[in-house]
Amino acid sequence: AVRETIACFPVYRTYLEPGKPVSPEDRAVIERAVAAAKRRNPAIEESVFNFLRDLLLFRFPENLDEEQRAAHAQFVLKFQQFTGPIMAKGVEDTVFYIYNRLAALNEVGGEPHFFGLSVEAFHQRNLQRQRDWPDSLVATSTHDTKRSEDVRARMLAISEIPQLWGRSLQKWRTANRRFKKQIDEAEAPDADEEYLLYQTLLGAWPINVDGVPAASVSTEFVSRIQGYMAKALKEAKLNTSWIQPNENWDNAMGDFVARILEESPRNKFLPAFLPVAEEIARLGAINSLAQITIKFTAPGVPDVYQGTELWDDSLVDPDNRRPVDYARRRKMLKEVEHVPPSDLMRCWANGRIGGAFADCAIGFVRRHQDRAIVVMVPRLSSRVGFPPVGESWQDTHANLASGPCGLHDVFSDRELRAENSQLKLSEAMLQLPFAVFTNS
Repeated sequence: AVRETIACFPVYRTYLEPGKPVSPEDRAVIERAVAAAKRRNPAIEESVFNFLRDLLLFRFPENLDEEQRAAHAQFVLKFQQFTGPIMAKGVEDTVFYIYNRLAALNEVGGEPHFFGLSVEAFHQRNLQRQRDWPDSLVATSTHDTKRSEDVRARMLAISEIPQLWGRSLQKWRTANRRFKKQIDEAEAPDADEEYLLYQTLLGAWPINVDGVPAASVSTEFVSRIQGYMAKALKEAKLNTSWIQPNENWDNAMGDFVARILEESPRNKFLPAFLPVAEEIARLGAINSLAQITIKFTAPGVPDVYQGTELWDDSLVDPDNRRPVDYARRRKMLKEVEHVPPSDLMRCWANGRIGGAFADCAIGFVRRHQDRAIVVMVPRLSSRVGFPPVGESWQDTHANLASGPCGLHDVFSDRELRAENSQLKLSEAMLQLPFAVFTNS
């Protein structure tokens, strides 16, 4: 019963303390887990689950002495310490490598079935965060994330081009099927593993300084992808695992990666892949810029993980713990100090910049005493065009009825005015696909 209840836990852990009331949240978690365990195990006596439920809620039998009560309480505390690692290993380090519908959603603390928020819900979450947790951390990449924020931003862009993705997937699978191997009457890699691989390649593919995907990749990149897929397959525990490695399957996956990335006139995959990689890189760049603009202006304390000062194509550890070239970053920061925004946008791919489309933008105003900032970023930018700046926005505008009329552009040093409390996005995002204004 203990094992089955832990398997049904919907969160990492509860936070019960002896001598203190059980919170409604913790009570709901325990009752939900026990109820689910009962349903899944009709052969186990129901009274056993009821006893465990009462024990976990500190509802001990009245005839217990102090020593026995202390022992029961100790069990609850140990139980709470145990559920977290089980959840992490069972969900993050297993299911998140199996359920690959859109792998960017398979993130630590994430919900793969949850495809995002409406704009209204986004604003409500920010208001709640400002009210309840104004000093909490806003992190987009850490040592523990499954892939970097920029890789996720690219992979999420797949959701904006579903028809192109579907057609391309069929072409790629057809072109690469000859590189698969038969192992125990099964194709290696299997369809799900191959599906994850293509998403990963789109997310991490190298982009030249002119914004065009690299026509070929280095042996280092091939090794990184092979290493990532080797870990992904072992974590999934379907065809191989850390405890029972299937060497033939592991080798087949590594060979498959090497063959499809090989620069050769006979390679039909790369010519079909690169145009899609270019489109994804553009959309992903806009997603990344919007994300980092919000991160630094929304409620909370922004956190910048090592290496993410520039475009970061890191995957899961140990890939995201490679040495960071800080000398290069210092040099680029010095070079960019006096470069106008229009020049930065022309060389977006080198990582120097961190009405008609009313549903393709997010904006908000934040105030502190007599100071205010206005933030605007694009969303679903594939509908607007690349880059989503200037006249691409047509007549789209922001209503600043509660915001300042005189605006100073933080990035371009321009002065703007909101006429009739409206600000045209074609002016706000004239040169860059994001905007932050202060009241002038």
